Amino acid sequence: MLSVKLPRLLRAHQVPKVFHEDSILDGYRHPQSSAFSCILSVFQLTNETLNIWTHFLPTWYFLWKLIALVYILDVFTEPYLWPLIVYLLSCCIYPFTSSCAHTFSSMSPRARHICFFFDYGALSLYSLGSAIAYSTYSVPDKLVSSMFHSCYVPIAVCNTVVCTGLSCYSRLGLPFLQYNPEINKRIPEIEHPRFSKVLRVLAFAFPYLFDNIPIFYRIFLCSGEGCTDNETNALHYRHIMLAFLTAFLFVMHLPERLAPGCFDYVGHSHQLFHMCAVIGTHFQMEAVIMDMNLRHTWLMSNAPPVTFAWTIGAALVCITLSLLLILIFSLPHFWSPFSSTNDKTT
Repeated sequence: MLSVKLPRLLRAHQVPKVFHEDSILDGYRHPQSSAFSCILSVFQLTNETLNIWTHFLPTWYFLWKLIALVYILDVFTEPYLWPLIVYLLSCCIYPFTSSCAHTFSSMSPRARHICFFFDYGALSLYSLGSAIAYSTYSVPDKLVSSMFHSCYVPIAVCNTVVCTGLSCYSRLGLPFLQYNPEINKRIPEIEHPRFSKVLRVLAFAFPYLFDNIPIFYRIFLCSGEGCTDNETNALHYRHIMLAFLTAFLFVMHLPERLAPGCFDYVGHSHQLFHMCAVIGTHFQMEAVIMDMNLRHTWLMSNAPPVTFAWTIGAALVCITLSLLLILIFSLPHFWSPFSSTNDKTT
């Protein structure tokens, strides 16, 4: 019979600082793992295993929802459905990219940074997908065709690109200026970890808050006629609650912060953060689909027509610019290979 030897796990002091996670002391994979070892570690209990599975499995659920809707609905000839397809695609891309990033991030410091650059880009795309869906289906009646409504998606595109750039900057700083193959000690994540974390939180908090302005207005501020007060609002409440819980877990590093080493494998904040994010996305998806169905007749009569430019076109622009930013931030890593000395000092 074939026997496969599982990779040996390391403690925090045995891996470079760039691999450290707050209050996680054990369960680290080798920082120079092969791609095969990374894949093998998916079936081994490490401090990353549940991070991988809590996003990999939901990917298939979201993909099933997308395929089912494509099969049932005439998405190719009905522009009204294009925002839904863009949104559902973004819901599939962000957890899959995240699971891949967590799987292969232990191949080297260079691979770790690049993996999470793609993770940030995928989250930015999800932010734009949410904005496009909200703009078409969930914006309250009072805001439809307003100045805010007409500028909403263009601003969301800009926010998405800024989000990708700022989150990539939070890891390493400016390419070639603050990091390159010879100088890798001045990066924000090593020198100023709190500042780096604040930047990353802002990079994702601002697009989320902007994207949800129509929802916040609809369920918290709007009164009287035109507020679109229907049964979908309960789902929007749940999504907002889980989104803020997700942010809280990401920032506070609970519960491992209270008992370092006790939640290394199961129960640490990143796993809980993943689960809250996925459940929140589920409620958001149900709310978007319900709004799309309940408001179809009114929106078709009163809302601006859905166009390729502000749905699929906006998503393609976002993908192109985000990939360009990821390339710019990744390029110094390939200008010449990291030396072993630099890998150890990070």
